[in-house]
Amino acid sequence: MAAGKKRLLDETSGNPKVKKTKTDKTARKAKEEPTKPFQTPSALVADEIDFPRGGGTSLTPLEVKTLRAEAAQEADKELFAVSKEANSKRRRKFDTNGKLQAREKDDKKVAAVRIEHLNYKACLVVGMKILGQVVAVEPLALIVSLPNQLFAHVPITQVSSQFTHILDSMDDADVQSSDEDGEDASPSRVSDLSDIFKPGQYVRAVVSAVNAPGSTDVTGLGRARDEVQRSSRRVELSLVPEKVNERIAKTDIRAGLILSAAVKSVEDHGYILDLGISEVTGFLSFKDAQKGPFDGEKKLQVGRLLDVIVSKLSGNGRTCNVSVDPQTLRSVSLAEVNSVNSVLPGALVHSLVTAIQPDGLILQVLGFFEGTVDQFHLPPGDPEDNYKIGQKVKARILYSVSPATPPRFALSLAEHVIKCITKPAVSSPSNTDLWKAYPVGTVLDAVKVIRVESERGLTVEVGSGIEGFIHISQVSDEHVPTLSASSGAWKTGTVHRARVTGYFPFDGILQLSLRSSVLAQKFLQVGDVQVGEVVKGTVKKLTDSALFVSISGNVDGVIWPNHHADIVLKHPQKRFKPGASIKCRVLVVDAERKRIALTAKKTLVESTLPIVAQLSDAQIGIITHAVVFKATDKSLQVEFYNNVKATVPAREANEATASALPAAFPIGKPVQVRIIAVDQETGRITASIRQASPNFKSTISDVSGVDIGDIVGGTVSDIRNDKAVVTLHPAQVTALLSLTNLANRREVSVAQLRSTLKISDKLSDLVVTSRNPEKGFVLVATKPKEKEALLQKSHLSLESIQPGQLVGGRVLRHLRYGALIKLSNSITGILHPTDAADDYESGKPFPSVDSVLKAVVLSINKERRQLALSTRMSRLFSTQGKPVTDREITSLRDINVGDTVRGFIKSVAEHGLFVTLGRDVDARIQIRELFDDYVKDWKSRFSVNQLVKGRILSVDVEKKQIEMSFRSGELKRDNRSQLSLSDLSEGQKIDGRVKRVEDYGLFIEIEGSKLSGLCHKSELSDNKDADVTLALRSFREGDKVKAVVLTVDQEKRRISFGLKPSYFEEKDFAQEESDREDEDASAPNFGVVDDAEGDDDDDDGDDDYADHPEDGQEDKSSDDEESSGSNDDVVAMDVDLTLDLQKPSKSLATAPGSASEALDLDDFQWSAPNLVEDVEMESDEYSDEDDEQDGRKKKKKRKMIEQDLTADMHTKAPDSNADFERLLLGSPNSSYLWVQYMSFQLQISEIDKAREIAKRALKTINFREEQEKLNVWIALLNLENIYGTDDSIESTFKDAARHNDSKTVHLRMAEIFEQSDKLEQAEEQFKKTAKKFSQSSKVWTLFAEYYLKQGMLEEARKLLPRSLQSLEKRKHLKTICKFAQLEYKLGDPERGKTIFEGIVDSHSKRWDMWSIYIDMEAVQGDIMSLRNLFDRVFALKMTSHKAKSFFKKWLELERRLGDEEGQGAVKAKAVEWTQRAAGTAQS
Repeated sequence: MAAGKKRLLDETSGNPKVKKTKTDKTARKAKEEPTKPFQTPSALVADEIDFPRGGGTSLTPLEVKTLRAEAAQEADKELFAVSKEANSKRRRKFDTNGKLQAREKDDKKVAAVRIEHLNYKACLVVGMKILGQVVAVEPLALIVSLPNQLFAHVPITQVSSQFTHILDSMDDADVQSSDEDGEDASPSRVSDLSDIFKPGQYVRAVVSAVNAPGSTDVTGLGRARDEVQRSSRRVELSLVPEKVNERIAKTDIRAGLILSAAVKSVEDHGYILDLGISEVTGFLSFKDAQKGPFDGEKKLQVGRLLDVIVSKLSGNGRTCNVSVDPQTLRSVSLAEVNSVNSVLPGALVHSLVTAIQPDGLILQVLGFFEGTVDQFHLPPGDPEDNYKIGQKVKARILYSVSPATPPRFALSLAEHVIKCITKPAVSSPSNTDLWKAYPVGTVLDAVKVIRVESERGLTVEVGSGIEGFIHISQVSDEHVPTLSASSGAWKTGTVHRARVTGYFPFDGILQLSLRSSVLAQKFLQVGDVQVGEVVKGTVKKLTDSALFVSISGNVDGVIWPNHHADIVLKHPQKRFKPGASIKCRVLVVDAERKRIALTAKKTLVESTLPIVAQLSDAQIGIITHAVVFKATDKSLQVEFYNNVKATVPAREANEATASALPAAFPIGKPVQVRIIAVDQETGRITASIRQASPNFKSTISDVSGVDIGDIVGGTVSDIRNDKAVVTLHPAQVTALLSLTNLANRREVSVAQLRSTLKISDKLSDLVVTSRNPEKGFVLVATKPKEKEALLQKSHLSLESIQPGQLVGGRVLRHLRYGALIKLSNSITGILHPTDAADDYESGKPFPSVDSVLKAVVLSINKERRQLALSTRMSRLFSTQGKPVTDREITSLRDINVGDTVRGFIKSVAEHGLFVTLGRDVDARIQIRELFDDYVKDWKSRFSVNQLVKGRILSVDVEKKQIEMSFRSGELKRDNRSQLSLSDLSEGQKIDGRVKRVEDYGLFIEIEGSKLSGLCHKSELSDNKDADVTLALRSFREGDKVKAVVLTVDQEKRRISFGLKPSYFEEKDFAQEESDREDEDASAPNFGVVDDAEGDDDDDDGDDDYADHPEDGQEDKSSDDEESSGSNDDVVAMDVDLTLDLQKPSKSLATAPGSASEALDLDDFQWSAPNLVEDVEMESDEYSDEDDEQDGRKKKKKRKMIEQDLTADMHTKAPDSNADFERLLLGSPNSSYLWVQYMSFQLQISEIDKAREIAKRALKTINFREEQEKLNVWIALLNLENIYGTDDSIESTFKDAARHNDSKTVHLRMAEIFEQSDKLEQAEEQFKKTAKKFSQSSKVWTLFAEYYLKQGMLEEARKLLPRSLQSLEKRKHLKTICKFAQLEYKLGDPERGKTIFEGIVDSHSKRWDMWSIYIDMEAVQGDIMSLRNLFDRVFALKMTSHKAKSFFKKWLELERRLGDEEGQGAVKAKAVEWTQRAAGTAQS
């Protein structure tokens, strides 16, 4: 029946009738309606009729049945009648005319079908569905190849709706970054187009726009860089499934249908796909997704476009399972369809050849539709030979011809389209792709014309199965209006010379040109140009930013301004005129971006040196040209070809201009360099200009004569800071020898070695440890002594090593658990810091890297091939009985509770410290055990590997836990559980702590235990009428009290305490105080060992007027600016500048005349005065401690002097330039030596020389030594102040302020003016400083001190209100206090007293202010005033701890300024205060 319908349709199309008006049609239809046969409407038409749901009708069932029967009879009669009539007619024609008549009829039937080529003008219309092949993937678009030599593009917004939505959400997130609502829609990562599409991939699309030639680009393609991009601008495609699958109905979906889909969401078991079909979604399981061509992607991103094939449809028709197997997609074919709308481009369909024409084939597609195949999509050869009419073939749909009625398709029978692959070069032996076998620019000597299209072009045969197309415009340089297949120079069968200019990937043919100008071009594309090649071009255009040059055809290059010439051209337009010829060299080729950079520098164009265009070209030793593109004081950055860069250090630049590189090497200057180092991993190249000069004599010697491990000898040629330069014999190789290593070998100190080692000394028994062939020198070390019987590395093995054996090695690096020692190539050892020395303080627990040492094997770990080593002298020389300060601790059983031990901090945790005491023994120190007092920022006091000393609190062998403490005192706090209720008796006096305060009394916990009891409020005071409520309020939790046990209830486990004063005697408190004093005096010094001697200096603080331990914590928190400054800034106001210098070495400090023979230059002393006489300590205790410390230091100095008696050069003061230079070699960072050197020059009136030394010192001293540099700057300022001019002083001062802390330099400058009696300049300097640093309390107080020293009291007092206006409010109280102290010291003490009265009146609880007030009054010596102040203090409410400190201070002042009666009064007042406090608590 369907076949009958098709035949009727063919007959109708083959015999077109005269078109009639609508009126005639209507009349005729009405007239013939009774006799017209009934025709069933076809399901293949495009417009379908929607029927009511459920098949509803107004007729009765009987009427419907009758109508159906009548319709069936009428249809059968008409169909059979038509069939018989058609058969009889066809039979008569064949009988009378034979086969000729049948062929003529077929020709007439297919004459209406015309094989058309796709073009921009007619065939390519908006809405057409078409198959394309991806040519290139741009960041914002796809370039797609279409049939018949056309190109199109797909914007990034036309991939899928989901992908576009993600891009929009990203844009919204960028615009409104604070809006968190958009985060759900914005994924963490958006796929690039290159992740979704690959060149050569086939895509089905819909034409969304066809632009006119030369239209403005709005697609995201950007600037077109080649002909393909320009061509693709005209056609815009869309890949969105809603558009591609448009008009596909739900009923059209069946198994085997190929569709475009987009990932809509990712679910638990697979992906939900958007098919673009209403009421139908697709599902792709994770298992099936793994079969897809996704290059190992774990999960597909939402919005990704897929080609899918329907594998199964659900029962309700709402979901269909799909597959993405590439093999299935390529091979599945359609045999039948429900509707023409379900036939999409890319579908492989069954077809029948109905006609063979000269320009292609006519096919019948799926038995119903017409199709055409043009010549470009047929296999090579003659179509009449390859195909026959009636032959069944499988063809792939390319596009639907629109508009066409009935529907018509363009198809392809080309092998690469059928297989959906890239066209291969059949003639190539490796079967490579066509574009690889015939690159652009390839010249083909003989191509044969096989087809001629008169108005379009030529089709030529390039090789076996390879064809090319030559457009009519590329046939000749002259205009050719038309082509002829039978005549002319380009007729069929002629052979020509052609050149490949491009590809048409979809058609699988080459784009060729016969034009002689194209054949003569040197380059056709950017990729043909070689870096470093010399080319000739034509100037196209000159702008301010670049010079554009045409090299060949459409290939252009650019010359940047710094490459116009060897020098900078002021008027480049005079040299480069449009149309002029220019010779240049290719500098950079960027094939991806289609860009070429050229250089017109004569040096580079005419250079015959090697070209460095990539890292592999940079070989060490070659000399080539480069261009400077960046210059600093420390190095030059030069550029070779293709953006390859190198660094030229300042030392490798020209020696004459090394000090001013930017001036000597301007940007763009061509230089000749020699490559001296190449790092292949980082791509870093180091070059030298100095070594590339013709007169340079290479100092790099051949080190092939020595090898690692060789025993060699040599001669000392130079002595440097910590190494000696040795020339090895007989190889004449330069080697470096560590002075420390040589000193250890000779068993002398490094200082003694320096004094004895001379240039030209011969050394023997040196071992080569490392060599560097690139730099031409080696590293050597001394050979170990034979008598030590150290095993050579080559003979060491785990089997031969025994515990106790002596071995040698080199320190590689420091690990967390010790130093890693290399003993041989396969054996290493670990030196734990506790095994490094018998005395941790004087030894080297952490030996320096690369140092060579000898050690004793303690244990062997054969699995890790590692040894445990020890360098303790008691181990190395076990028979000599070496003293051991820090004993070895190998297990927990070696430690007992109460032992005092030292160790190293292993880690600083949140809850405390971990200290390593032995190889496998660690101890914990909780925060509460770190200090006797509360310290807030305790972490800053400790660091890893610090040496600490503490006491063992507990040892748990089973849990392998050790508790340690830095606190002083007994261990009672750790034995709380030992005191029980039965140990207490009535009347026993105990020390306790207030645990809780209630309305009815106090709960007191016995010190050293966990027992607690109640002290009823009636037991607080002896006075029955006293207000015990007030007494209770005076107690705080944590207050220490002394109580009497009144009752002990064993059954109820209750204890009653009493605090009445009548329960105690005076001797109870006196005994307690003496016990505590004895405890404090006998307490050992626990904590960090390294900082023990420097604690006094660190705690001095910023205040030089008074030292108060009570308020030190408050001062630090109240003024961060002042605490961060130098502690010596204020002290230096009254002393010489050298107080800020670091301590000199011990040998220098003891040199005769170094301090006494100083040069006095108008109150400017160039040597350090006696520090002890200059600084006056506040307390006798501190002075005693300092005296003891000084005594210890002097003893150490004497010992050092005795040890260095043999070194004459180190025991006498330097008295020549050579002496100073020698000392500076050993201590280049010592500002003390540099200032002494300057002083020496001033003694001989060498002012300029002293300045040069100062500047040299600033360059030599390491930048991390800020204090050392500051010392030199201060010395230079003093020098300029005495010997310089105003301009030189100002210039030096500005440089100093720029290179150091500006505030410090400003204050020092004012101090220098003051000391040199330049009072006007000093005052002006203070004014500038106060204006610039108005937020600093220190500046205002020093300014006021200056005025007071000059007797300008009123000016000094006016500064206080000015300072309070500028300072932050938190600094007001401190500033007022310092001004009051200045009044006491330099002004009117009464005025200072008035200021302090105001302070303590408004801040009565600031005990630090009271303490400073009392200290200032103590300086006046008025004991009565002090007693009055103390009475006022004790009238205030305070804690017992604070009261105790004030009573101790009062008692000390009474002993110093008062009498015995006053001392007794103080003691009595203390008892009275305690009783009163207790009584108040009771009441």
